[in-house]
Amino acid sequence: MATNGPPSPALLFLFLFLLLTKPPPSASFSISQCRTLVSLSHSLMLRVANLRASRGDLAGSERARSIAEKLERGLGIGFWGAMWSMGWDYVRNYSWRDMPSMELFGAVSDMNGLLRSLSEFTRMESDEQRVAWVKRNYQNVLRVSTSILRRLLQVFRHSGPLREVVETVSKEVVEGGLLWDCLELGSNDLKGLIQIFKDVALQLSSTYADRGDL
Repeated sequence: MATNGPPSPALLFLFLFLLLTKPPPSASFSISQCRTLVSLSHSLMLRVANLRASRGDLAGSERARSIAEKLERGLGIGFWGAMWSMGWDYVRNYSWRDMPSMELFGAVSDMNGLLRSLSEFTRMESDEQRVAWVKRNYQNVLRVSTSILRRLLQVFRHSGPLREVVETVSKEVVEGGLLWDCLELGSNDLKGLIQIFKDVALQLSSTYADRGDL
């Protein structure tokens, strides 16, 4: 008998898993990676909200806290809802169409460069060294970050949750000083986020290259 309503989240994730990933299994984008991504983002945005509030940027703090609250719902019962929303967006808009694989490869290259910069930043041993590093390198790090976001906007070019996420982050980086705030707080959470994003982008670019979309 036919049933109404969406398929179970477990079946949806299995479907997306088969679409998005290729062997070896150790490289697959798992539920654990998803939760880690959401958890790191939530922690970072809460810290950004508190930092902005401490210096009197109440509007900026509220924006960051709003993002954190949405992520917090994703950590609870809303997690599967978010997975369903973004999964359906991917299936509907991207899974059966060509994707700009060169943009994905370019994003991976940019992320590697950003990770190298953040690793150098974490090796600074004092607040004075970190401040000096940011003064020397911030514009380059900002340039690479905006390049990544610009490429991702070209990849996720259809209206939907995936593009909305990239647009929100892009606006906060360009207009809200999000990258500066993250560097001021330290880069460990940011490094973790970039690493996961890089892994996912690499998997997607490899998948579409193998399909002949490159």
